[in-house]
This record gives sequence, C-alpha cells and structure tokens, in this order.
Amino acid sequence: MPRDPMKNFPPHSPARPASTAPIPLAYFEHRREQIVRTIRQLVEIESPSDDKPAVDRLNAVLAAKFTVLGGQAKFRKSTEYGDHLQVDFAGASAAKPVLLLGHSDTVYPLGTLARMPCRVADGRIWGPGALDMKSGIALMLAAIDALRSVHGELPRPVTVLLVSDEEVGSASSRRITESLAKQSAGVLVLEPSFGRKGAVKTARKGVGAYTLKVTGKAAHSGLDFERGQSAILELARQITRISGFVNLKRGLTLNVGLVEGGTRVNVIAAEATAKLDVRVARRQDAAAIDRRLRSLKPFNRKCQLEIEGGMNRPPMERTPGVRALYRKAVGIAKQFGWSLGEAAVGGGSDGNFTARLGIPTLDGLGGVGEGAHASHESILISELPRRAALLAGLIENA
Repeated sequence: MPRDPMKNFPPHSPARPASTAPIPLAYFEHRREQIVRTIRQLVEIESPSDDKPAVDRLNAVLAAKFTVLGGQAKFRKSTEYGDHLQVDFAGASAAKPVLLLGHSDTVYPLGTLARMPCRVADGRIWGPGALDMKSGIALMLAAIDALRSVHGELPRPVTVLLVSDEEVGSASSRRITESLAKQSAGVLVLEPSFGRKGAVKTARKGVGAYTLKVTGKAAHSGLDFERGQSAILELARQITRISGFVNLKRGLTLNVGLVEGGTRVNVIAAEATAKLDVRVARRQDAAAIDRRLRSLKPFNRKCQLEIEGGMNRPPMERTPGVRALYRKAVGIAKQFGWSLGEAAVGGGSDGNFTARLGIPTLDGLGGVGEGAHASHESILISELPRRAALLAGLIENA
C-alpha cells in the first residue's frame, strides 16, 4: 500500500495546507480502493424510483454513513417516493453552507443486478446506477471524510441533500431543494461529468413534457367513411406542424416520442394522442413554446384538441454565478495539473432548479464514465481521486 501523504500531520498541525489550498491528490489516491468499495456497496443496493421501500433501504445505509462522519441526518418524508435524505454538517466558520446535491434513485427496476451485476473490470466499475449517480454519492462521503480527517473539522457548514425522485421529475422534492439552496452559498451537483475528460456542466436545457390529445368521430371505414372524422389524420397534421417549431440554433427541440390512436383497422379513429418531449436552452423560450403549443388549432374543425403538461425543469443557464464557481473549479484543478473543461448538455437535473434561483451552481462533479441508464453503465476508477479532490477543494472555497 502506498504511503499516506498526510500520515505525519496530526490534526491542526501548522504543516497542514491552509484552508485555501486543496488537499493533495495523493491523499485521495491512497484511498481509491475505499471509494471503490463504497460505490460497489451502493450499487448493490437497488433503488428504483418507483419502489419506496427499496430507496428507503439505501437512504438508511447512507444516513448511517454520513452520521459516522459527524453529520446530523434527517428524513424528509414522502408518501409516493422514498423519503429524501438531508444531512447537516457544522463547520469551523460561520459562512453559509455549501449544498451537495444528488439523488439516490435510479431508473433500473428491482432484479436488474441479476442480469447486470456490479463488477470491477478493465479499470471500471460496472453496474446499474454506478455512473448516475452512486459514484457521486461516494465522492461526497470521500470529500467530507477527507476534510474532517485533515482539518479536524469541516472548514465550513455543509448540507447534503439526496432526493429520491430525480429520475421521475422531482415533483415531491423540488420545494425542499429550492428551500435549502436559498440558504446556501453555492450548490455542487454530483451528477455524472460530461465525456471521457470529465467536463463539468455549466448549462443544461430545460425540460418539458406535453400530451396532445385529438378527439374525432368514429365510423366504419367501409360503410360510412365520409361520416368519420379521423383523429389520427388530424394528429399527423399537428405533428408536422409541431416539427416546425424546432430551432436548433436556439437550442429548442421538440420530439414526438410516443403516438397512440385508433381501435381497429376498419374503424376511423375517434381518438389519438401524442406525447412530446420539449427541451429549451433559454428561459424565455420555455414560455414561448408553451404558448405556441397551447394555441394549436385543428386543421379539421370537426376535431377537437387538448394539450396537457408543461415545463417541469427550467433551463440552467450559464449565469455570472455559475461562471464564477466554474472558474474556482478550474483554479483548483490546475493545482493538480489538470485542465478542467465545461459543457452545455441537453439533459436536466435538480441543478436546473437551484441555478434558476440565482444560486451559484456547478453540475457534473460526479463520476467519469459512460452508459448512464444503459446496460454498459460504468465509471473510470482512475478518475475517482481527482473528482474527490476537486469536490473537497470546492467545499473549502465555494
């Protein structure tokens, strides 16, 4: 085992780095296998969003782990989803806390481990939720443990929030997330990084979900064709119209991902529906596309249109607060000889909520890997020490 670089420094030793200097990368390299073991343990506790008992089991394990590190854990009750886990840590300063934000739910149903077991191979940890985002939770634990071990206490207050419904829209947790963010100096989101080089995310698109329903009139397609009013035909025309709303230069996309309609091939369809996924890069486009969708008019006036849904996540825009937090991260990474990139991505996270409030937010601080939500989901073990070191540095300096 390599020598622990901090072994000869007792707590509060003058030889220790000042609070503005990051903990040496070698410290986290020495603890890499410990981080790997934690990730494996978390992946092997399945936690699908729609299984409250399963998510509650994982959160109970996590509460115990954070409590051992000196945190005060409490569960924010939820009836439909798992209880959300909040952990508060005191700090040496009276500064506002930094919020470490993540989620404990995954998209994988119970039993996925039987066909997709957690394993270590080819320099990676493979398994359901390894990347999105149980490695991010393990990095929270590693960074907090390091700061307490090196400094004797956390340099500032820290709040950890792990919600249980992020993968299904965060309906039950959004209010909690926004409330804690308003009390925080900054928000560090431990969602997966972007790409093999581990870029952080400084912008995310807003996300919307809509359902367009068309009601026509049924008739026998052979005997009474002219008496029918096809909901399917009307929906097809509306889909063509909606496709014209796409504006790639502005980062505005609409995808009709699911279409249903009709009862039998020889019956003119009385009903048809389409489900739309909407993504916007700019806040003003969210309101504009909502108006356009709700103002759709039927081509066939004997058909009726209904539109339901709306935007469930605002866009995370690259605000001055986001840019300032990113610059701090770049400076910390540079001290490790690492050039930290940034990315704007199409997917949303709970960081969208906090950034919209004007709270400095940096996303994508979690594991480096690929295959989120897929059978090849995995993370690079070699990148874990750098991610933990970066997070610890940001907690100190955010």
